[in-house]
Parts: sequence; structure tokens; C-alpha cells
Amino acid sequence: MRQILACGNIRDMKSIKFNWKYAVSILVILIMAYLVMDFNSRMANLRNLSMQRDRISTQVSELEQKKARLETQIAYATSDAAVVDWAYEDGRLVRPGDNPIIPLPPAESTPAPSVAPVITQPVVSNWQIWLMLFVDKQ
Repeated sequence: MRQILACGNIRDMKSIKFNWKYAVSILVILIMAYLVMDFNSRMANLRNLSMQRDRISTQVSELEQKKARLETQIAYATSDAAVVDWAYEDGRLVRPGDNPIIPLPPAESTPAPSVAPVITQPVVSNWQIWLMLFVDKQ
């Protein structure tokens, strides 16, 4: 017991004084650190939102161009010119007074025969088949 009292007497220790200046400066540093971290997170959020805005504006411009192309196609498809083009090309229709021309092959011509390629299979002996099964070589 004497050793405890001799080494660490509570009354002999210097009392730590509480200084308000240090407490306020530490509090200010903590607040500043919080504000800096908050500012950093807001800047990261702004960067992400700016990239999304740019990407979406690109998509909007592409969709506007596609809309213009489709409106042009709709305008052509509902016009009389489209009907006339379809009638002449796909419908094979003629107007009154038109002379339709149908190209026919000459009567004396014979179609050229097409030559079918002959596929020859290589002859493989039994010992080569067994070798390929076991060694995977010829």
C-alpha cells in the first residue's frame, strides 16, 4: 500500500487545466473537416449528374433526329407519289394509256446448266481411325 501511495499520489499529480481556446479550436477544426468532406461529396454528386445530363442530352438529340426521319418517311408514305411508285414497281399496275413492257427471254435460248460440285470423301483406313481415336493424330 505504501508503494502505491508513494508512486502515484493523486494529490501530487499536476491538475490538467481545461482551456477553452483549445476546445474551441478543436471544435472549429472538426466543423471545417466536416464541411470539406460534405463539399467533396457534393462535388462528386455534381460530376455524376453532369455526366448523366450530357449522356441524356445526346440521347435526346439522337431521338429528335430519328423523329425527324420518321416524320419524313410518314409524309412520303402518305403522299400520292408513294402510291404511284408502289403501283409501278411493286404492284405492277399501269395507268390508262400506258403500254406495259414485259421483258421475255428469247425463244431460242436455253438456260445454262449449273454444275454441281462433286464432294469426294478421303479414304481413311481402319488403323488411321483407331490412331485418331487414341492419339488424335494421323
